[in-house]
Amino acid sequence: MRRQKAFTLIELLVVMAIIATLMTIAVPRYFSSLENSRETALRQSLSVMREALDHYYGDTGHYPESLDDMVTHRYLRSLPQDPITGRSDMWVIVPPPEGVQGSVADIKSGSTGRARDGSLFGQW
Repeated sequence: MRRQKAFTLIELLVVMAIIATLMTIAVPRYFSSLENSRETALRQSLSVMREALDHYYGDTGHYPESLDDMVTHRYLRSLPQDPITGRSDMWVIVPPPEGVQGSVADIKSGSTGRARDGSLFGQW
């Protein structure tokens, strides 16, 4: 009897089942790591912009009137993109306390979503 050199239908189904099982493990981990990297990028962007605001205030004695002033005066090269919303114009501006000059004392994300720990992105 001659042996054929092709895969049988059963062999193909077994391979497909193994691949499907591996995918059920790998795909959730991929999306979890993607979410984690977005949260880390948002924390870093907020940290950099807040540090630039502090430097601006320390150098000038007042807060900037807009986020564009941070770029104009070269405290930032450009406004970073919010990694959660994917836009650089969605930042929420927090004004300074009464009696302090300027309009931008702090910055928050414009996203209404929740982080993996349950906290709101807009409250970071």
